Amino acid sequence: MIEVKGLRRRFGPVVAVDGVSFSAAKGQVLGLLGPNGAGKTTTMRMLTCYIRPDAGTASVCGHDILTDSIGVRRSLGYLAENSPAYPEMTVGGFLKFICDVRQITGRRRKAALDRVVPMCSIDSVYHQTIETLSKGYKRRVGLAQALIHDPDVLILDEPTDGLDPNQKYEVRKLIGVMAKDKCIIVSTHILEEVEAVCSRAIIVARGKVLVDSTPQELKDKHHASLDEVFRKITRSKCA
Repeated sequence: MIEVKGLRRRFGPVVAVDGVSFSAAKGQVLGLLGPNGAGKTTTMRMLTCYIRPDAGTASVCGHDILTDSIGVRRSLGYLAENSPAYPEMTVGGFLKFICDVRQITGRRRKAALDRVVPMCSIDSVYHQTIETLSKGYKRRVGLAQALIHDPDVLILDEPTDGLDPNQKYEVRKLIGVMAKDKCIIVSTHILEEVEAVCSRAIIVARGKVLVDSTPQELKDKHHASLDEVFRKITRSKCA
């Protein structure tokens, strides 16, 4: 469902992403790991057509990010790092606005709202303005907008950031359920989360892919916890 081929992106003198290539299929939850500044968010922004690569390309469900960005956007749901939303809107008003953008109308709109509101546990804040919500609830509203059109591909940047332990558990469980029918990329700094939800892990540093494996294979190979493996790989490659 996702094919990435030699993506490269520079910001002035800094090469943020340097020839990244990988693929991900339906039924996979791919963890994208790396230290701050590794190029994770820039890679996701290119995959979601927010920024263009300087070189390379990628496709999502057969739609090329360079030649068919509308097809890409229709095929995926994106939870950005800061869950951008209009603070003066109510939760319900914002989700209806997203339905307008996604051209979800009539019975399809009602069905979409009836599905994502309880799924993301935002029933109790549905009529509140977004600016009054806690960080955790804002995150859940962001997840709801990513899911509202039931996309085949999900790209989630720090999906449990700001959630309490119970909320983290619920989101992780939701990702596990959705993984049966979708291709999901999760960027996270929480290695416990990778072990909980990811069937594969890619570790990046300085814009390059260092490792592409499963969490269990990484632990078995290095005879260490995933935290120790992460530190060992990123420190040795970035030294």
